[in-house]
Amino acid sequence: MTFAHPYFFLLLLLVPLAIWLYLWREKRPATFTLSTIGAFRGRKVSWRTRLCWLPFALALLAFISGVVALARPQSSNAYSTESTEGINIVLALDISGSMLAKDLQPNRFEAAKSVAGEFVSSRPYDNIGLVVFAGESYTQCPLTTDHAVLLNMINSVEMGLVNDGTAIGSGLATAVNRLKEIKEGSKVVILLTDGTNNSGTIAPVTAAEIAASFGIRVYTIGVGTMGEALYPIQTYLGVEYVSMPVEIDEASLKQIASATGGQYFRATDNNSLHKIYEEIDQLEKVKLKVESFTQKEELFPPYLWAALILLFAALLLRSTLFRRMP
Repeated sequence: MTFAHPYFFLLLLLVPLAIWLYLWREKRPATFTLSTIGAFRGRKVSWRTRLCWLPFALALLAFISGVVALARPQSSNAYSTESTEGINIVLALDISGSMLAKDLQPNRFEAAKSVAGEFVSSRPYDNIGLVVFAGESYTQCPLTTDHAVLLNMINSVEMGLVNDGTAIGSGLATAVNRLKEIKEGSKVVILLTDGTNNSGTIAPVTAAEIAASFGIRVYTIGVGTMGEALYPIQTYLGVEYVSMPVEIDEASLKQIASATGGQYFRATDNNSLHKIYEEIDQLEKVKLKVESFTQKEELFPPYLWAALILLFAALLLRSTLFRRMP
């Protein structure tokens, strides 16, 4: 319920004043005095005396109902229709061992999963899937609009599920394979890696050409700080972190993006990775057409009728059963 003129409720501030005046009037000394009231002792108080306040209470309720009627209570029903042009997106995520490097916090792998999850949550209308790759590639989650399932799949991705390595071409080809048959909506791949292509049977540029032939736009993200980073190395004592140069094949990633009409980005820390996904989010906006209208129904008549009935009852009782002598 809403009110068209809520400022009329300010009149309710008069209610406490009216009650105070009524009580003050009832406590005033009598207009005439008697030498003794002995004749009235022991007499029972009549019901009229006990209910002498009733006309005032009815008048007060009539005033309150009238104020509510003046405020014009209304109910509203809003209707809207939405038409969307969904975007089909496949996230291609590198899960090679080097993604455990600690130049992003807590490491590249966890940072990439976290930001990818936030990106998915910000795209409620899109059809999104997930491909992971290292020395090989596979589909972790096919294209879906059930983003709760997709987010669970992103969170469940673990290192070491496939042979180590960096098969950028295979990862991109698998992503393209998920999109190539789709006829409606834009088709986009967001490929994130931290290395150079050293595995797989498909060259990254070849995969990019295939993507372009199907009208698929590829945004590439190179993850890693400039200079050196702490990489995990397996030794006979366990995993140790050793400072090593960061090697990203930016030339190939730029070529992939250029060939497909996308863009290349470099993420050197968590903040820049967030900004990259935000920029991609702006570049690939969903088109929405929303039509809405609101139908309102006036609810004041019952309050107005209540005020009139209560006021009439108060006046009637005041002039009959509870009539006072002047």
